[in-house]
Amino acid sequence: MLVERGIQVMNFEVVGDSYKIAANYLRKTGAITETLVTNERLLRIIIRMFQRGEHNRLKLANKAIAEFEARIPA
Repeated sequence: MLVERGIQVMNFEVVGDSYKIAANYLRKTGAITETLVTNERLLRIIIRMFQRGEHNRLKLANKAIAEFEARIPA
């Protein structure tokens, strides 16, 4: 991750890996559909957490899964 003059550049590898882990789990549980389209809600959760300082892929994925499941529309 690069930081220059207060501007944080996103590490797409960490975000992408975290999304893959979380999306794979959520597809297997049926929380999201089997599709090639990116789930925007899940991606927004991961990006927000990354911007708040969580940069560990697995922790990021697990926290995103927990938040996603907690906010599944009834």
